[in-house]
Amino acid sequence: MEKTLSLCCELIRRESVTPEDAGCQALMMAHLDSLGFACSELPFGEVSNFWAERGTDGPILVFAGHTDVVPTGPPERWATPPFEPTLRDGKLFGRGAADMKASLAAMLVACEEFVAAHPEHPGRIGFLITSDEEGPAADGTVRVVQHLQDQGKAIDWCLVGEPSSSSALGDVIKNGRRGSLGAVLTIKGVQGHIAYPHLADNPIHRALPALHALASETWDQGNEFFPPTSLQISNINGGTGATNVIPGTVEVQFNFRFSTEVTEQQLRQRTQDILQAEQLEYELQWHLSGQPFLTPSGALVEAAVEAIRDVTGLQTQLSTAGGTSDGRFIAPTGAQVVELGPINATIHKLDEEVLVADLPRLAAIYKGILERLLLGKN
Repeated sequence: MEKTLSLCCELIRRESVTPEDAGCQALMMAHLDSLGFACSELPFGEVSNFWAERGTDGPILVFAGHTDVVPTGPPERWATPPFEPTLRDGKLFGRGAADMKASLAAMLVACEEFVAAHPEHPGRIGFLITSDEEGPAADGTVRVVQHLQDQGKAIDWCLVGEPSSSSALGDVIKNGRRGSLGAVLTIKGVQGHIAYPHLADNPIHRALPALHALASETWDQGNEFFPPTSLQISNINGGTGATNVIPGTVEVQFNFRFSTEVTEQQLRQRTQDILQAEQLEYELQWHLSGQPFLTPSGALVEAAVEAIRDVTGLQTQLSTAGGTSDGRFIAPTGAQVVELGPINATIHKLDEEVLVADLPRLAAIYKGILERLLLGKN
């Protein structure tokens, strides 16, 4: 069996539903140790993490990723058991196949082949792996990055193995992500009998003009890398369950996915200005999941574009679309960050899959990036 496929199958067999690692990292560290990497386990809370490094000086390319996967959903609705890697019709099925155990396997094989060809390579290679990407992301990459900073270690280039491709391997890479700012808004009124509205103050009625104003606001125009900032309301909860009671409060949850054209502080202030203009009594709780980040050009983007072209013949597209990733914790350190992985059409779905033919090709792309950044190959 081809090496990348074999490793990917071994990883899928481990039921690493977040935040469990289920032995995936031990498997990875054993491979890296055999290649001369110095591996350090870095557990925080219930989360397994590790850092591995090969080389003693020069710039470092770090492969970043996660061993945890999302829950399978009802196993009986899968065509085959979700943690039994299954080959069918040129595809490998299993939870985590695309997100992101294929990438982890490809990283290991790429390093194995690169080190075999260049045992005394210049520069350094690193691995930053967590089991907390699909969960709260509180004790994973963010904690490891802080540990590295405390140790005086800086990352020059970071390749995150998230499944970035759309319809063909390498057709899209993520060179940035939008920021994510969430809010819980509680609008207060006065509870009362629905037949006596003059004795109550309906917070749902009060909320409607404010929510319309928030949803209609143009926050920015975006730029060449980012679409305009978007506010989306995800939940509205109000009422006592009775049909004859005006509620005393209504709770609204909404989220900004924002570009580099506006700051978190500006979004907060403009939101409060809109709410105050409607003369509401309210409470507002904010949660920042991540700032926007961008790697517009430079050695890493160029190496990724060229490696993809050499292996697939495709001219890749740079994109900042989609949700957040752990790249949001690494980019603020000054590292160049890109996300590059397999086709993402089935991630988090039943019968998650990856094309078998893409596994060695992904390893070849990763190896090509190593060669360009550490050896200066053109």
